[in-house]
Amino acid sequence: MSGDHGHTSGTGRLVTVLVWTVLLLGLWLWGRGVTGVPQGPAGPAPGDAAGPGRTAGAAGLPPAAGPLRAAVPQRIDIPGLGVQAPVVARGLDARGAVDPPPLDQPGVVGWYGSGTAPGAAGVALMVGHVDTATRPAVFHGVSALAPGQKVRVVRSDGTVAEFTVDDVRVLPRDRFDARQAYGPREPGRAELRLITCGGTFDRTTHSYTANVVASAYLTGTGR
Repeated sequence: MSGDHGHTSGTGRLVTVLVWTVLLLGLWLWGRGVTGVPQGPAGPAPGDAAGPGRTAGAAGLPPAAGPLRAAVPQRIDIPGLGVQAPVVARGLDARGAVDPPPLDQPGVVGWYGSGTAPGAAGVALMVGHVDTATRPAVFHGVSALAPGQKVRVVRSDGTVAEFTVDDVRVLPRDRFDARQAYGPREPGRAELRLITCGGTFDRTTHSYTANVVASAYLTGTGR
Protein backbone atom coordinates (compact mmCIF):
# COMPACT_ATOMS: atom_id res chain seq x y z
CA MET A 1 0.00 0.00 0.00
CA SER A 2 2.89 2.38 0.50
CA GLY A 3 4.08 2.22 -3.08
CA ASP A 4 7.34 0.46 -2.08
CA HIS A 5 8.29 -1.92 -4.89
CA GLY A 6 11.39 -3.38 -3.23
CA HIS A 7 12.18 -7.02 -2.49
CA THR A 8 9.39 -8.94 -0.77
CA SER A 9 9.36 -12.50 0.48
CA GLY A 10 6.71 -14.99 -0.61
CA THR A 11 4.97 -14.56 2.73
CA GLY A 12 5.15 -10.78 2.37
CA ARG A 13 3.62 -10.93 -1.10
CA LEU A 14 0.77 -13.06 0.23
CA VAL A 15 0.14 -10.61 3.08
CA THR A 16 0.16 -7.73 0.57
CA VAL A 17 -2.41 -9.51 -1.63
CA LEU A 18 -4.60 -10.24 1.39
CA VAL A 19 -4.42 -6.63 2.59
CA TRP A 20 -5.37 -5.36 -0.87
CA THR A 21 -8.25 -7.84 -1.06
CA VAL A 22 -9.62 -6.84 2.35
CA LEU A 23 -9.16 -3.12 1.65
CA LEU A 24 -10.81 -3.17 -1.76
CA LEU A 25 -13.73 -5.25 -0.51
CA GLY A 26 -14.04 -2.94 2.46
CA LEU A 27 -14.04 0.16 0.28
CA TRP A 28 -16.86 -1.35 -1.74
CA LEU A 29 -18.84 -2.00 1.43
CA TRP A 30 -18.07 1.53 2.63
CA GLY A 31 -19.50 2.92 -0.59
CA ARG A 32 -22.66 0.93 -0.08
CA GLY A 33 -23.56 2.17 3.35
CA VAL A 34 -21.35 4.90 4.78
CA THR A 35 -24.02 7.58 4.59
CA GLY A 36 -26.98 5.50 5.68
CA VAL A 37 -29.38 8.42 5.86
CA PRO A 38 -31.86 9.77 3.33
CA GLN A 39 -30.88 13.11 1.81
CA GLY A 40 -32.82 16.21 1.02
CA PRO A 41 -31.55 18.52 -1.72
CA ALA A 42 -28.22 16.79 -2.34
CA GLY A 43 -29.21 13.15 -2.82
CA PRO A 44 -29.67 12.40 -6.53
CA ALA A 45 -26.95 14.63 -7.96
CA PRO A 46 -23.77 12.54 -7.75
CA GLY A 47 -24.90 9.80 -10.12
CA ASP A 48 -25.39 12.24 -12.96
CA ALA A 49 -21.86 13.60 -13.29
CA ALA A 50 -20.37 11.17 -15.77
CA GLY A 51 -23.17 8.67 -16.05
CA PRO A 52 -22.92 5.18 -14.53
CA GLY A 53 -19.65 3.56 -15.49
CA ARG A 54 -18.57 6.32 -17.88
CA THR A 55 -15.14 7.87 -17.77
CA ALA A 56 -14.89 11.61 -18.16
CA GLY A 57 -11.37 11.92 -19.55
CA ALA A 58 -9.63 14.55 -21.67
CA ALA A 59 -6.54 14.89 -23.82
CA GLY A 60 -4.13 17.78 -23.47
CA LEU A 61 -3.67 17.50 -19.72
CA PRO A 62 -0.31 18.51 -18.21
CA PRO A 63 2.49 15.95 -17.87
CA ALA A 64 2.92 14.11 -14.61
CA ALA A 65 5.49 15.42 -12.13
CA GLY A 66 7.90 13.08 -10.41
CA PRO A 67 6.71 11.60 -7.10
CA LEU A 68 7.63 13.31 -3.84
CA ARG A 69 8.93 11.91 -0.60
CA ALA A 70 6.14 10.81 1.70
CA ALA A 71 4.66 13.43 4.04
CA VAL A 72 1.43 13.48 6.03
CA PRO A 73 -1.46 15.42 4.44
CA GLN A 74 -2.90 18.20 6.57
CA ARG A 75 -5.42 19.98 4.35
CA ILE A 76 -7.06 19.50 0.97
CA ASP A 77 -8.08 22.43 -1.24
CA ILE A 78 -10.34 21.99 -4.27
CA PRO A 79 -10.63 25.51 -5.71
CA GLY A 80 -13.29 24.64 -8.28
CA LEU A 81 -15.60 23.40 -5.52
CA GLY A 82 -14.74 25.99 -2.91
CA VAL A 83 -13.47 23.23 -0.61
CA GLN A 84 -10.81 23.79 2.05
CA ALA A 85 -10.92 20.91 4.48
CA PRO A 86 -8.72 19.40 7.18
CA VAL A 87 -7.44 15.88 6.53
CA VAL A 88 -7.15 13.25 9.26
CA ALA A 89 -5.51 9.83 9.05
CA ARG A 90 -7.95 6.96 9.30
CA GLY A 91 -7.55 3.22 9.57
CA LEU A 92 -9.80 0.32 8.69
CA ASP A 93 -13.03 -0.43 10.48
CA ALA A 94 -14.30 -3.85 11.58
CA ARG A 95 -15.41 -4.65 8.01
CA GLY A 96 -12.01 -3.86 6.52
CA ALA A 97 -13.17 -0.57 5.03
CA VAL A 98 -11.39 2.76 5.30
CA ASP A 99 -13.03 4.32 8.34
CA PRO A 100 -14.41 7.73 7.28
CA PRO A 101 -14.62 10.67 9.66
CA PRO A 102 -17.68 10.58 11.93
CA LEU A 103 -20.93 11.90 10.49
CA ASP A 104 -20.81 14.73 12.99
CA GLN A 105 -17.65 15.94 11.19
CA PRO A 106 -19.05 16.35 7.66
CA GLY A 107 -16.40 18.90 6.71
CA VAL A 108 -13.43 16.60 7.42
CA VAL A 109 -11.70 14.34 4.87
CA GLY A 110 -10.26 10.97 5.82
CA TRP A 111 -6.96 9.70 4.41
CA TYR A 112 -6.01 6.02 4.57
CA GLY A 113 -2.97 6.55 6.76
CA SER A 114 -1.50 3.06 6.29
CA GLY A 115 -1.42 3.55 2.54
CA THR A 116 0.29 5.92 0.14
CA ALA A 117 0.84 9.52 1.20
CA PRO A 118 -0.50 12.10 -1.30
CA GLY A 119 2.36 13.05 -3.59
CA ALA A 120 4.32 9.82 -3.11
CA ALA A 121 4.42 7.14 -5.80
CA GLY A 122 1.25 5.06 -5.80
CA VAL A 123 -2.42 5.76 -5.15
CA ALA A 124 -3.38 7.85 -2.11
CA LEU A 125 -6.95 7.30 -0.95
CA MET A 126 -9.14 10.04 0.52
CA VAL A 127 -12.72 9.48 1.58
CA GLY A 128 -15.42 11.96 2.50
CA HIS A 129 -19.14 12.04 3.09
CA VAL A 130 -21.44 13.28 0.34
CA ASP A 131 -24.12 14.42 2.79
CA THR A 132 -25.64 14.13 6.23
CA ALA A 133 -29.29 13.81 7.15
CA THR A 134 -29.71 17.57 6.83
CA ARG A 135 -27.08 19.06 4.52
CA PRO A 136 -24.36 18.43 1.95
CA ALA A 137 -20.96 17.28 3.22
CA VAL A 138 -17.38 17.91 2.14
CA PHE A 139 -17.35 15.70 -0.98
CA HIS A 140 -20.83 16.60 -2.19
CA GLY A 141 -19.42 18.34 -5.27
CA VAL A 142 -16.83 15.73 -6.24
CA SER A 143 -19.08 14.32 -8.96
CA ALA A 144 -19.01 17.74 -10.68
CA LEU A 145 -15.21 17.80 -11.04
CA ALA A 146 -13.92 17.85 -14.61
CA PRO A 147 -10.60 16.83 -16.18
CA GLY A 148 -8.05 19.61 -15.81
CA GLN A 149 -9.33 20.93 -12.48
CA LYS A 150 -6.87 21.15 -9.61
CA VAL A 151 -6.71 19.50 -6.22
CA ARG A 152 -4.08 20.75 -3.77
CA VAL A 153 -2.89 18.87 -0.70
CA VAL A 154 -0.98 20.76 1.98
CA ARG A 155 1.57 18.40 3.55
CA SER A 156 3.43 18.25 6.85
CA ASP A 157 6.80 18.99 5.20
CA GLY A 158 5.57 22.41 4.06
CA THR A 159 5.03 21.43 0.45
CA VAL A 160 1.76 21.67 -1.44
CA ALA A 161 1.21 18.76 -3.81
CA GLU A 162 -0.84 19.90 -6.80
CA PHE A 163 -2.87 17.27 -8.61
CA THR A 164 -4.78 17.51 -11.88
CA VAL A 165 -8.04 15.64 -12.26
CA ASP A 166 -7.96 13.22 -15.19
CA ASP A 167 -11.27 11.42 -14.82
CA VAL A 168 -14.37 11.00 -12.72
CA ARG A 169 -16.12 7.65 -12.64
CA VAL A 170 -19.53 6.78 -11.27
CA LEU A 171 -19.48 3.06 -10.54
CA PRO A 172 -22.77 1.30 -9.79
CA ARG A 173 -22.40 -1.06 -6.87
CA ASP A 174 -23.98 -3.97 -8.78
CA ARG A 175 -21.12 -3.81 -11.32
CA PHE A 176 -18.41 -2.56 -8.99
CA ASP A 177 -14.81 -3.20 -10.05
CA ALA A 178 -12.56 -2.41 -7.09
CA ARG A 179 -9.32 -2.38 -9.08
CA GLN A 180 -10.81 -0.06 -11.68
CA ALA A 181 -11.78 2.25 -8.85
CA TYR A 182 -8.67 2.09 -6.70
CA GLY A 183 -5.86 0.67 -8.83
CA PRO A 184 -3.25 2.93 -10.48
CA ARG A 185 -4.16 4.53 -13.80
CA GLU A 186 -0.49 4.64 -14.85
CA PRO A 187 2.32 2.78 -13.05
CA GLY A 188 4.92 4.93 -11.34
CA ARG A 189 2.81 8.07 -11.00
CA ALA A 190 1.76 9.78 -7.80
CA GLU A 191 -2.02 9.54 -7.92
CA LEU A 192 -4.91 10.62 -5.73
CA ARG A 193 -8.43 9.22 -5.40
CA LEU A 194 -11.32 11.16 -3.95
CA ILE A 195 -14.06 8.70 -3.02
CA THR A 196 -17.61 9.29 -1.93
CA CYS A 197 -21.11 7.93 -2.35
CA GLY A 198 -23.12 8.56 -5.49
CA GLY A 199 -26.13 7.55 -7.51
CA THR A 200 -29.41 7.66 -5.65
CA PHE A 201 -30.29 6.82 -2.07
CA ASP A 202 -31.99 3.45 -1.76
CA ARG A 203 -34.41 3.72 1.15
CA THR A 204 -34.78 -0.06 1.31
CA THR A 205 -31.10 -0.82 1.82
CA HIS A 206 -30.30 2.56 3.45
CA SER A 207 -27.35 3.03 1.12
CA TYR A 208 -26.38 4.75 -2.09
CA THR A 209 -26.46 2.88 -5.41
CA ALA A 210 -22.99 3.89 -6.62
CA ASN A 211 -19.60 5.32 -5.77
CA VAL A 212 -18.12 8.49 -7.23
CA VAL A 213 -14.37 8.10 -7.75
CA ALA A 214 -12.40 11.13 -8.91
CA SER A 215 -8.88 10.35 -10.07
CA ALA A 216 -6.05 12.90 -10.14
CA TYR A 217 -2.29 12.75 -10.64
CA LEU A 218 0.60 14.88 -9.40
CA THR A 219 1.50 17.70 -11.80
CA GLY A 220 3.38 20.18 -9.61
CA THR A 221 4.43 21.33 -6.16
CA GLY A 222 4.57 24.58 -4.26
CA ARG A 223 4.98 26.03 -0.79
